[in-house]
Amino acid sequence: MKLNLPNVLTLSRVPLLFIVVGLMYAKFQWSATLAFWLFIAAALTDWLDGKIARERGIVSDFGRFMDSVIDKVLVIGVMIALVNGDYFGGHTLVAMMLLLCILCREFAISGLRMAAAMKAQLVAADTGGKVKTFVQLNAIGWLMGARMFSQDFPELFEGSQRDWVTGVRLFGMVLFAASAVLTITSGVTYFRRHGHVLKD
Repeated sequence: MKLNLPNVLTLSRVPLLFIVVGLMYAKFQWSATLAFWLFIAAALTDWLDGKIARERGIVSDFGRFMDSVIDKVLVIGVMIALVNGDYFGGHTLVAMMLLLCILCREFAISGLRMAAAMKAQLVAADTGGKVKTFVQLNAIGWLMGARMFSQDFPELFEGSQRDWVTGVRLFGMVLFAASAVLTITSGVTYFRRHGHVLKD
């Protein structure tokens, strides 16, 4: 493993995850704002590390593998904090059921990739998987944004203007549900294309 800039950016999402989740549970002034912007920074590194690796011709098996794994760790870690932190406006049970569907899919695909690796085959991310990750990151951003506005900027959203914050949260919830559907459908596609690696 060469610790080049893309790999450093990929690995940086792990400590950022712990900081973001810690801030999501914190109650001091601007904690929600800090959590939101640090999550945005972590999400941007997902795009930046691949861009730099391709431009410099330093794409590696380690980078591809860790990028996929750490993306899942970041997304699932923050999603758990969202559900546990009541970011869904009283719809926590539904959010938990959707999160469990996402978890089941991610573990299943990880198992598929392990089986493929044992046969010296690579299950690379396809377009469906990339779209799924993009929608997941956006859902998290909108939900964290709603908490940021209501917690750190309450004076800007009083009275009828609070409906605007509710709209932001609702849009995040819709994206969260859509990401769960995309997660399942992309998982089915992976198994259709690569399920043969599970056969003896």
